[in-house]
Amino acid sequence: MNKTQIRHSLILLLTAVIWGVAFVAQSVGMDYVGPFTFTCVRSFIGGLVLIPCIALLQRGSRRAGNEENVPGEQKNPKWMLLAGGICCGLALCAASCFQQFGIQYTTVGKAGFITAFYIIIVPVISLFFGKKCGILVWVSVLLALGGLYFLCITESFRIGTGDILVFICAFLFAVHILVIDYFTRYVDGVKMSCIQFFVCGAVSGIAMLLFETPSLSAVLNAWQPVLYAGVLSSGAGYTLQIIGQKGMNPTVASLILSLESVVSVLAGLLILGQTLSGREVLGCVLMSAAIVLAQLPQKMPQKKTKPA
Repeated sequence: MNKTQIRHSLILLLTAVIWGVAFVAQSVGMDYVGPFTFTCVRSFIGGLVLIPCIALLQRGSRRAGNEENVPGEQKNPKWMLLAGGICCGLALCAASCFQQFGIQYTTVGKAGFITAFYIIIVPVISLFFGKKCGILVWVSVLLALGGLYFLCITESFRIGTGDILVFICAFLFAVHILVIDYFTRYVDGVKMSCIQFFVCGAVSGIAMLLFETPSLSAVLNAWQPVLYAGVLSSGAGYTLQIIGQKGMNPTVASLILSLESVVSVLAGLLILGQTLSGREVLGCVLMSAAIVLAQLPQKMPQKKTKPA
């Protein structure tokens, strides 16, 4: 591993730490504002933070002499970018709101690991679009289901409301990733992310006005968790991910970023004093093993061709 790869690995590790601690910020924010309000404010902040980031990245590309356009960007740059931002924003809004509601009823550690289930859901959903999964993915699915059982289902065979909501959030984040995967083939990812934050903020803002009674004083009381989630988790986190993944093996990058689930447990313990039972720790271990297995490279079976 050369110096550049080490530097990018550290950037991705920093991203995972930022995202892991963000679960604490989201939990604390619920003490002051409602889920829709929190999602709305953090999304608009994230979008505003990305505007100067886009300018800096473009300036850096010009200095490096890399002015190549994203494939397909010349054909439909405006409508494709806007369509991608809207689709991603709607998916992000749905996922974020379910996560915010779920965090109210569960610990940040459990929320972090259940959310990380999206890493396994993505390849399974991809089956419906003609993409095959290797045997390791199916093994990881079984391990993850076992992990979810120990994490979410109590000895009395009851599953918490918060756990159900966060699981729905994991599924929606999987959809969000697949939408991003499609549109980033044609448009600039950071620009699309900026649009998606504003779309997410606008949609959650409408829900905020319909179902909550937001007040400026409540938002100001929650300024610390809101700023952390908006500036660091949304704005800086996404930008660091883009920079860190350049030149990195996608598998290694995914494994480093998946450490956010571990960080969420440690952050919940150190900052909020939340602990996990032995049963829940076992669930976390199984989920971690499933996440690692799902990201390991594997050879897909190839069709045999008859000799001519």
